Amino acid sequence: MSNLLLILVVLFVALFVMVMLAEKFGSRDEAHTAKLSRFIVPLVALLLLAQLVKMLFFSDAVP
Repeated sequence: MSNLLLILVVLFVALFVMVMLAEKFGSRDEAHTAKLSRFIVPLVALLLLAQLVKMLFFSDAVP
């Protein structure tokens, strides 16, 4: 149980540090952000499709 708590604490501290660094050094250019954001939905769909293909055809588990 203590290992789980230690991992959670480390993850939350790392997340806090990453958010602080992203706010300080992150880009504020909305045009660039909009251009990149149009790729997110197709990439997520492609990732889901790739995972489905992997699960259906390349799984080592025998049903």
